[in-house]
Amino acid sequence: MKWYQLDVERVEQKLQVTSRKGLTTKQVEKRRKQYGYNVLETQKNTSKWLIFLKQFQDFMVLVLLAATLIAGLLGEYIDAIAIMIIVLVNGCFGYFQEQKAEKSLEKLKELSAPLATVLRNEKWEKIYSKEVVVGDIVKVSSGDRIPADIRIVKSSGMETEESTLTGESLPVMKHATAITRDQLEAQDQVNMGFMGTLVTRGSGIGIVVGTGMNTVMGQIASLMANTKKVMTPLERKLAELGKILIVVALFLTALVVMLGVMQGHPIYNMFLAGVSLAVAAIPEGLPAIVTVALSLGVQRMIRKKAIVRKLSAVETLGCASVICSDKTGTMTENKMTVKELFIGGNQLYVTGDGYNLQGDFFLNKEKVDEDYPNLKAMLLYGSLCNNASLQVKKGKQYIDGDPTDGALLIAARKIGLTVNATEKYRIIKEIPFDSDRKRMSVVIEDENQMRYLITKGAPDVLLPRSTYQENAQGRSVLKAADIEKIDEAINGMAEKALRTLAVAIKPLSKNENLDNAFLEKDLTFIGLYGMMDPPRKEVKAAIEECNQAGIKTVMITGDHVKTARAIAQNLNLLPANGLVLEGHQLSEMSVEDLEDVIDDTYVFARVTPEHKLKIVQAFQRKGHIVAMTGDGVNDAPAIKASDIGISMGISGTDVTKEASSLILMDDNFATIKSAIHEGRNIYENIRKFIRYLLASNVGEILVMLFAMLLAMPLPLIPVQILWVNLVTDGLPAMALGLDKSEGDVMKHSPRNPREGVFARGLGYKIITRGILIGIVTLIGFMVTYQNNPDNLIYGQTIAFTTLVMAQLIHVFDCRSEKSVFARNPFENIYLVFAVLSSLLLLLVVIYWEPLQPIFHTTYLGIRDWMLIIVLSALPTVLFGFTKK
Repeated sequence: MKWYQLDVERVEQKLQVTSRKGLTTKQVEKRRKQYGYNVLETQKNTSKWLIFLKQFQDFMVLVLLAATLIAGLLGEYIDAIAIMIIVLVNGCFGYFQEQKAEKSLEKLKELSAPLATVLRNEKWEKIYSKEVVVGDIVKVSSGDRIPADIRIVKSSGMETEESTLTGESLPVMKHATAITRDQLEAQDQVNMGFMGTLVTRGSGIGIVVGTGMNTVMGQIASLMANTKKVMTPLERKLAELGKILIVVALFLTALVVMLGVMQGHPIYNMFLAGVSLAVAAIPEGLPAIVTVALSLGVQRMIRKKAIVRKLSAVETLGCASVICSDKTGTMTENKMTVKELFIGGNQLYVTGDGYNLQGDFFLNKEKVDEDYPNLKAMLLYGSLCNNASLQVKKGKQYIDGDPTDGALLIAARKIGLTVNATEKYRIIKEIPFDSDRKRMSVVIEDENQMRYLITKGAPDVLLPRSTYQENAQGRSVLKAADIEKIDEAINGMAEKALRTLAVAIKPLSKNENLDNAFLEKDLTFIGLYGMMDPPRKEVKAAIEECNQAGIKTVMITGDHVKTARAIAQNLNLLPANGLVLEGHQLSEMSVEDLEDVIDDTYVFARVTPEHKLKIVQAFQRKGHIVAMTGDGVNDAPAIKASDIGISMGISGTDVTKEASSLILMDDNFATIKSAIHEGRNIYENIRKFIRYLLASNVGEILVMLFAMLLAMPLPLIPVQILWVNLVTDGLPAMALGLDKSEGDVMKHSPRNPREGVFARGLGYKIITRGILIGIVTLIGFMVTYQNNPDNLIYGQTIAFTTLVMAQLIHVFDCRSEKSVFARNPFENIYLVFAVLSSLLLLLVVIYWEPLQPIFHTTYLGIRDWMLIIVLSALPTVLFGFTKK
């Protein structure tokens, strides 16, 4: 179907929808069954069987399986079957870890999926783009990705960037008129919007004519279909560490085997023991556990209203030293309320807060009504030059659209201007707001066919464009004294932390060229709105906590400098000697100039998105790790350039979300603080189980090495080594990843991003604890074996049990950088249950008679347990009184 050739009415008829009402719920359900979801087909997921088989492709595991096969052929059936079962259980554990990580990442993709604004049942609502169906009426504006192929029915200066389809980076201006020409390529169909393309300017409404694979994007192949999972820097670092550890483990294992053979142990026995030791000692599961820990942390962040789009951000969050935050909506509630008006040289005060439609207007202490000169006209102009609407959901009123526009609507309702009052005016043209123009204009036609331009925007932008002013006597020339009085009103409002917005009009003739570049000149100034956006209650405490954590908070806003200063002081963000820089100062400064004062600056006012990039670069050149927030399409470069790009989940555009690492579901500054807290904790938890796993592995290798050096029998047999690995490395290590943060996690300075994995004494702790675990295990073996030289199994059971117990006690020591006594062991109930389950598995192979010949274990008495507990507690207790 060549939709571009049909006029709007014909498209509506064919799709059985009207652009005024949208689809009904019944129509949506029927069309979803017919067309499916609005998604591009992706590669088929790897089958679960292949994921399971992948767990056994490790070289050392294959060697072990080959060795056990030989053992079976030589008649060692019990050992062979036992080892096969342990390897299978280990494989299952790895499989479930990988599945959990994949599910977490899938959930993550779903949560960060783009949204679409559609008209259904005569109401605009936000839905996931994948739920859009053919016939949906879709609304898009600057910064949005078009969710499906649409036939445009209304365009307000709408331009789209279609380089993903055409390779052409220049924006394409869109209109709603049918095109009669035939055989047009996509780039020439200027009344169509295509799935995945970006709205760079203006806004528009369209009817969905194609979804999923029935779009132009679907036909030419999807870039999104083959997204590869990228390793995070920490995962890469650990993968490199893993290679080093493999070499070290294999060298020490080979040394154990060689010494054993030299002392007369059978070559086959030593080979099997060596391979089992290598399998247990090599931390091949470390990257998988890191992925799971990161994924679990991501799930916790989601519960705290932060969606992580890139796993690398979780690590970087712990290094953040500066947060550059938007003011509006992030530090404030984003519920704008008009508190003051400046009309005809007088200040009016407005009562009522938030979305409450009840309120009055006062001049000094005297109440005024709609007859007050120009009051009703000014509020009407604010309602007409407006893209917001007042909606009711579950009995509560809310603003659908920009909160500033919403505040103007609420103020108009207070004087009695309803929707009906604005319906008799027809909007001929809209020149949308953008952050460069800092204004929005509409051309309206009234019932008498008289035309007017209404412009609203920043006072410092509108005043230079105004030649006249409206007062009680009518229109007069705007003089220097009048401008001085307006400036006084602006400063007075700003000092009260009120945001100011100016409104101006211009009468137009019927034949006026609406594309004239000078259309917004020679305006008539009407008045000022003074609006309050109160700070969020939780932000002050969050800023204080960031200060304690060594993280500097910087406010970036487009507001007047005095408004910005007042709110920053209210939030305790601006210290007594802190600097405030304005946009015009930033324009005159190079990045090098800004670098000289950046550490002393806490507030940036009247800032454009271009300035944001300069701010990020200056902080980074000073060695800071920068988190930058933003919501508009022009914020994307600064967000991308920052170390941690943060976009707004509610007010943010799709482009900004795609450029960011983190999305705030509630647009709240306090959520950034929570995310940094969680990011620091995730990194510390990863350090905990690295410490635990490697210290345990060092202990396992050294007990065998020491025994060979002392010309003693094997203290552990292959099946016991593998069982130790299964019992201690699995659940306890995972449970450490669920550990809550220590109380002082936000009282330390940010971590240096160049810090190595073994920094802050971690390497020393791994070596010392590992050596001690090996020594106490060997002591347990030596004491029992020398007293019972005819009962090797008894000595091996003591060694086996001591090694497992030492590791299970040591896991609690790993919970704190300070001491095992610094934390309550029952704080992490998952770890307690993990240790108990591991202990149960240990007791099963010791006391259940059918398993005793398989694992070469024997019954242990109370005196044996007393010896085991004393020895296994020694590594933890000896270092329990020191931070080292």
